[in-house]
Amino acid sequence: MTITILDGGMSRELMRLNAPFKQPEWSALSLYEKPSAVQQVHEDFITNGAEVITTNSYAVVPFHIGEQRFSADGKMLADLAGRLAKQAVKNSGKSAKIAGSLPPMFGSYRADLIQANRFAEIAQPIIDGLAPYVDIWLCETQSAIIEPTSIKPLLPKDDRPLWVSFTLTDDEPTPEPQLRSGEPVALAIEKMVELGVDAILFNCCQPEVIEQALSITQSILTAKNATHIQTGAYANAFAPQPKDATANDGLDEVRKDLTPEAYLAWAKKWTAQGATIVGGCCGIGIEYINTLAKHLK
Repeated sequence: MTITILDGGMSRELMRLNAPFKQPEWSALSLYEKPSAVQQVHEDFITNGAEVITTNSYAVVPFHIGEQRFSADGKMLADLAGRLAKQAVKNSGKSAKIAGSLPPMFGSYRADLIQANRFAEIAQPIIDGLAPYVDIWLCETQSAIIEPTSIKPLLPKDDRPLWVSFTLTDDEPTPEPQLRSGEPVALAIEKMVELGVDAILFNCCQPEVIEQALSITQSILTAKNATHIQTGAYANAFAPQPKDATANDGLDEVRKDLTPEAYLAWAKKWTAQGATIVGGCCGIGIEYINTLAKHLK
C-alpha cells in the first residue's frame, strides 16, 4: 500500500518564521504582508517529505478577513495563494502536488453558521483564483454534508480529483462518529460516494476520534463497491473543541502529549484501517511531517 504524505498546519509555521499573524485574519494576513513566508513554509514542508501541499487559502473567507475585504480581494488572495504554492514546488525541484484548499465558507466547526444561499457567492472567487494552479481540489474541515455537496457543482468541469475532509465531534463521547453538525459519519460517506469524490478524509479534530470513523468509512466503501475512493486523515493538536467554538477569537493551545512520535502511532493505526493519505492539521508542524515521511514511506 502506497502512502501519500500531506503537509501540516500553516499558521504556526508562519509564526515560527516571524511572519505577521493575528486574529481574525489568521494565515491570510501573511498573504497581504509577507507572502514570501507562505512560500517558505510550503518549501519547508516539501523538504521534510510532504508530497501534497495545501494552498494558504483557508482564511480567505469573510469569516476571517471581513465582507468588504473579501469582496475586494478574495479572488486576488486565492490567486496569490496558488502562485506561491506553485513557485514553492518549482523551487523544491520535486514533484509535489498542490491541493487547493476550499475551507468552511462560514467558519470552522460551526455548521450552525452556514448560509446555504451564499455558497456560490463566497466559494466561486476562491475557486477561480486557485484554478490555474491546483492539481487537487480539497474541501477541508467540513462540518456538514451540505458544504461539499454545495461546492462540487461550482468546480471546473475537468478531471482534477476532489478530496473531501470532514471534521468530527471531539468534545464529548458519541454513540457513533459524527460530523460537528451532528450528522453521522456513515451518512456522510454514503453521500460522498453518490457525489463521486476521489478521496474521503478526516481532519482538524483530535486523532482519538478518527480511527473508528475510518473503520466505518472502509466498511461502507466496500459494501458499495467504491473501494477506488481513497481514505485518509490529518488531525490537529488541539484540545477538544466545543460546539460553540470561535475559531478566530484566539490561538488554541497545543497539546503537550502529542509529540511527533505519538502522532506517528496514530497515523499507523489509520493506515492499518486502510488510509493511504496522511498528514497534519493545526499544530502539526514540519517535524511531524518529517517523522511521518521517514516511517510511512
